[in-house]
Amino acid sequence: MATGFLHPGAMGASLAAACRGSRLWCSDGRSEATRSRAAAAGMEEVASLDQLVERADVLVSVCPPAAASEVARSVSEAGFDGIYVDVNAISPASARAIGKRFARFVDGGVIGPPAKVAGSTRLYLSGESAAEVAALWEGSLLETRLVEGGAGAASAVKICYAAWTKGTAALLLATRALASAAGVEPSLLDEWATSIPGLDAQAEAAAAGNAPKAWRFVGEMEEIAKTFAAFGLPDGFATAAADVYRRMAGFKGTADASLGDVISAVIEP
Repeated sequence: MATGFLHPGAMGASLAAACRGSRLWCSDGRSEATRSRAAAAGMEEVASLDQLVERADVLVSVCPPAAASEVARSVSEAGFDGIYVDVNAISPASARAIGKRFARFVDGGVIGPPAKVAGSTRLYLSGESAAEVAALWEGSLLETRLVEGGAGAASAVKICYAAWTKGTAALLLATRALASAAGVEPSLLDEWATSIPGLDAQAEAAAAGNAPKAWRFVGEMEEIAKTFAAFGLPDGFATAAADVYRRMAGFKGTADASLGDVISAVIEP
């Protein structure tokens, strides 16, 4: 079975490296960095989307949330008739809308970092062909978990998980920014050291870990907000977090952003 990946960024390349069978990718419009990742993952290059659609039995979409719908549209219009797997951080409603484009669709959500160490990364899958897709990673570094409920269920798991992890990280960074803007940061840090030891270190980790990827988290938090609203729940948490990450978007690709740098960006976007 041939599996195509759209597109092999850090996560996509790690999923491809762990996948059984032939792994394909489309180089049209992609960067040299993408080509290097694909080669390291042992993927076979094809020149166009039409060629990828013709050769692949399964297509896995791994892209920024804001691009998920457009990627699905291009694949659908190219006439793909295999199993389309969307593993992007999108709302259940967005996943179901994408699924309507395909005769066979599997909804997915990845939790954890790029799959390089056993036990670190889980791929949640839902839909009629979910077990068939899960078999592609049987015995690999990537753990697959099936979710009942059809298209949208796996995305709901991912949304709920990210609402907490990325949402609380944004709140923590915004709180540090507020303390800095109000001129009470030393006093707040003293209080944290007394009553919530370790929270300052969490803020440092949140800045270092999230700053380079904040540009991606904007769309993800917006999808989370849509999901809260769709179930009649307050969506302001996620909307505010999206704004925090939007203010941090300038750190894209930066490996050494400090907490001070991040606080400054959040205060003065």
